[in-house]
Amino acid sequence: MIWLRRSRALRACVLVAATVSMLGAGACTLGGAAAGGYIGNRATNGSAVGTVGGAVAGGVIGHELGK
Repeated sequence: MIWLRRSRALRACVLVAATVSMLGAGACTLGGAAAGGYIGNRATNGSAVGTVGGAVAGGVIGHELGK
């Protein structure tokens, strides 16, 4: 069952990456927030604070990279 969850997460990440690449440089913030939220969620074992913190950090990084 773990491989099924991981494959779903991988598909979601690929979908977000494809959407962001189609939207252009302005969507780097969105992609960074999505990736950061996912990583924060996984790193803190589902903590809401970790998810939000990761999303904020990822959004900031994505915004800076998109400039």
